Amino acid sequence: MLLSAAAITFAVVGCTAKPEPGPGSTGRPPGALRLVAFDSCDQLTRDLRTAGKAAVGPYGFPGAGGPEMLTADAGGVRAAAGGAAPAAKAPAPAFSGTNVHEQGVDEPDLVKTDGRRIVTVDRGVLRVVDAASRRQTGKLDLGGDQYGPANLLLAGDRALVLRSGGYGTMQPNRVAFDGGPELILVNLAGTPQVLSRFRTDGVLVDARQTGDTVRVVLSSAPRITFPDMPKVDDQDDRVKANRTAIDDAPADAWLPEWTYTDEHTTHRGRVGCGQVNRPARFSAAALLTLHTFDLRAPALASGDPVTVVADGDTVYGTPTSLYVANDQRWRLNMWRGRDNRSVPQETEIYRFDLTGGGRPVYTAAGTVPGWLVNQYALSEWDGHLRVATTDDRKRTSAVRVLATRGDRLTQVGVADGLGKGERIYSVRFIGPRGYVVTFRQTDPLYSVDLSDPARPRVTGELKITGYSAHLQPAGDGRLIGIGQEADTRGVTQGTQVSLFDVSDPAAPRRLAQHQVSGGHSEAEYDPHALLWWPATNLLVVPINRYDARMSAPANAALALRITDRGVEEAGTLAQPAVPGAAERAWTPGIRRSLVIGDVLWTVSESGLQASRLSTLEQIGWIPTN
Repeated sequence: MLLSAAAITFAVVGCTAKPEPGPGSTGRPPGALRLVAFDSCDQLTRDLRTAGKAAVGPYGFPGAGGPEMLTADAGGVRAAAGGAAPAAKAPAPAFSGTNVHEQGVDEPDLVKTDGRRIVTVDRGVLRVVDAASRRQTGKLDLGGDQYGPANLLLAGDRALVLRSGGYGTMQPNRVAFDGGPELILVNLAGTPQVLSRFRTDGVLVDARQTGDTVRVVLSSAPRITFPDMPKVDDQDDRVKANRTAIDDAPADAWLPEWTYTDEHTTHRGRVGCGQVNRPARFSAAALLTLHTFDLRAPALASGDPVTVVADGDTVYGTPTSLYVANDQRWRLNMWRGRDNRSVPQETEIYRFDLTGGGRPVYTAAGTVPGWLVNQYALSEWDGHLRVATTDDRKRTSAVRVLATRGDRLTQVGVADGLGKGERIYSVRFIGPRGYVVTFRQTDPLYSVDLSDPARPRVTGELKITGYSAHLQPAGDGRLIGIGQEADTRGVTQGTQVSLFDVSDPAAPRRLAQHQVSGGHSEAEYDPHALLWWPATNLLVVPINRYDARMSAPANAALALRITDRGVEEAGTLAQPAVPGAAERAWTPGIRRSLVIGDVLWTVSESGLQASRLSTLEQIGWIPTN
């Protein structure tokens, strides 16, 4: 157990003084957002109580449980491999990494490889497979929750397991998280063994890795137990009682806490009041904390935290910057007694500088109208941040260009009016160009020229049925779209893969299309499920299909060749059947695919299958049971 070490120490980060503007502002132009630190615990307590009482409803804070529980698409924890560092041995064969947003920035995923070994984590067990011999060489029971979601990052002989947390039990007017986020540092040299554990409350938002350094973004709610009033129906009375509970809460109720273990000791820590930054407007319902870990260190330590009073649902990283975005959906006024200010359709964006290699340094913040679809709606290029959002009230979308002016991200250009009456389904920025897909009944693919940051403009548009939920660059003016085909009424028909020619900015066109009737793919909402291997023009997409005749595997991976001639089906990969209910066999759902040398590996909860890259013939099977 984490708290049973021989000795326990406690550390609190000290306070620092900075000027303080008052909370609460409206009518801000894009980019007009500042972030400052509290100058004392008294100020922190006073301001968080004020903001908390304005945000609380009859059943607690938004997103904290009860009838007004809100769920945001935080993307979970997303995949990675670009930053994985191979051990210093013989050269590894060519291998694929996880499909990530930015080259050189790794993202967590359920499988990692360095070209020699494959590391997976599933249901509380870490496994190591030797790629050359195609056999399992290591297995480690991580303990604790066996079924919570977990992902990996890899650096040399170290793996970092990230358990998401966020699963809790309902208590009176509060969700109790018995298993909060946990980070586990594992030594892979020889028999895998745990070196260190880091635990905190709240939920894991996301993480990014550059080289051996990992930045982890966590979100925590205040530890305030609101009164249990099962016989009170009046919402105003409930709100009044909850505000009293907030007035009684000390500063410590909001401050994130953690424990971590090294070889001999369990340490406790807590963010200090002066380390908590705040924007001009906040709800006090959540704090966002960034921790930095060096995977070469003997233990995880405190992570040298940086904290912001904000929610966070989207993380985007480059080798030199980390962006955390927070939209305003938590401000939905669903109950009487709540703050009556209008809910802004806007997203707050915080930029942290990573060039020092250690603790992120806050440099700028800004706002943009509308909401993001995912991290691919953000892109840093040539000193500017490009942002694509949809404003649901205006029922239109836009691409904005922001520049850093002092400590503000300020809008310098905008291309507005995209997809009127529709919303964004996917975005991809490639150098000075952007591509945006909107959808309601048809799928306009917009081509946007961003070469002049002050004058971004739409240069071309392609209207087709269906939509692309992810756009994958394929080189030479080509884009691959993965999404759903739809009829002219907008009713989806099944997974489709489209090949687009975007070499002419004024006339994007679809060269080819492959459809799987009734199919759905994890790659439609998680691009890490997608394998694109340019060396052989191979695209592998996991497919779940409902076929009453069972003429094809219900769960499989579709392998396609993407050429100038179009999209050609290379074959279907299905793993060995597993006995199911009433002795009926079922095929495991393939979740990931990767290439090592001339072998294509597919990964499911049932095992890893090796196939020849050239013919897709099965040559190995490693079950996980």
